[in-house]
Amino acid sequence: MTASIETAAPPVPRRMWTWAAAHAVDDFYQGLVPASVPYFVLERHYSYVAAGGLTLAATLGGALPQPLIGVLVDRLRLPRLAAAGVLLAGTGFALAGLAGPYPAVWALLLLSGLGVAMFHPAAGKAARQAAGDSVTAMSVFAAGGSVGFFLAPVLAVPALSAWGLGGTVAFLPPAVLAAFVLTRAVRRQESAGATAFAGPDRWWPFAVLTLISVVRSAVFAAVATFIGLYWIAHLDGSRVMAGTALACFLGGGVAGTLAGGRLADRIGPVRTVRIGALLAVPMLAGLRLAPGPLAPLAFAVLAGLALNMPFAVLVRLGQDYLPARPGTAAGVTLGLGVSAGGLLTPLFGLVADAHGTPPVFTLLCLVPAAAFALALLLPSER
Repeated sequence: MTASIETAAPPVPRRMWTWAAAHAVDDFYQGLVPASVPYFVLERHYSYVAAGGLTLAATLGGALPQPLIGVLVDRLRLPRLAAAGVLLAGTGFALAGLAGPYPAVWALLLLSGLGVAMFHPAAGKAARQAAGDSVTAMSVFAAGGSVGFFLAPVLAVPALSAWGLGGTVAFLPPAVLAAFVLTRAVRRQESAGATAFAGPDRWWPFAVLTLISVVRSAVFAAVATFIGLYWIAHLDGSRVMAGTALACFLGGGVAGTLAGGRLADRIGPVRTVRIGALLAVPMLAGLRLAPGPLAPLAFAVLAGLALNMPFAVLVRLGQDYLPARPGTAAGVTLGLGVSAGGLLTPLFGLVADAHGTPPVFTLLCLVPAAAFALALLLPSER
């Protein structure tokens, strides 16, 4: 017999805000790497290939180890791994600007990415225990990461413009503070006892969910990468307007993450994933077809909202499908799925090199339909 869908969102536990803030700090360091790459090119005279290698180092460190780390978190618990991860993420990035030889910079950014990877499975497992049955609470945790990634270029540009690459060390204190707060939070959570989620692991719907996560993140990463160039080259907008468009898109993503959690608590997670994928198509079409540099800004916000509406829901559903392996589920949905989507961005870059940015956004209008088709394969809530 099926249970009725809840009509009101459960309250967000106070400790969830601690995990959301820590997630913001962790993903802040993930966002600092692409924001700092131009300064490495200008000050160290790195080639574009070498500059791309720095981003690759952070991506490799942050993406590939996450499923393995998730398995270790589930088997060995490792409650303080999240604190160690955010500290390593901050330390690696802070020292990268001070390092001299390119291999040292590359290795430090790889370690910073590894710190990001260490954080997500452990934090995702602890956040789920704190959230209980509330998808809204999980959306607060997920939105923390979006906020951190959004703030990275906002704070990096003035700091590195004023102090040069040596200014990277100024970004170390948030990691130290977050690690200290998380250590205390883990002690309190351990004393309160952990919530157990029973049930068999369902690998088939989890595999479908992972594919949806990759498709969603591929579209989100491609829009974030090319939206500024689209504004300048196709809409004849200024660099300020291009930056405004990116800010609108990322800001819409934060709002969408929070809205998706509330919607999932009211109508169910699977329905929310389907609605987000379906809404993304007309919002991206509006972004592609609206004329001039001003009118598409509204669609930039709405596209970010629709694309991120399923984000926290996918994290929560992954842990529902693998109740005995919440760390593994978080490592895949928060880490590998998102990073794998980003690794597909160069394919859209090939289209942009050959035909310009408008065909890229035309293609992006169609891709969410694949996520919707995959979402139809997910089992309904029971």
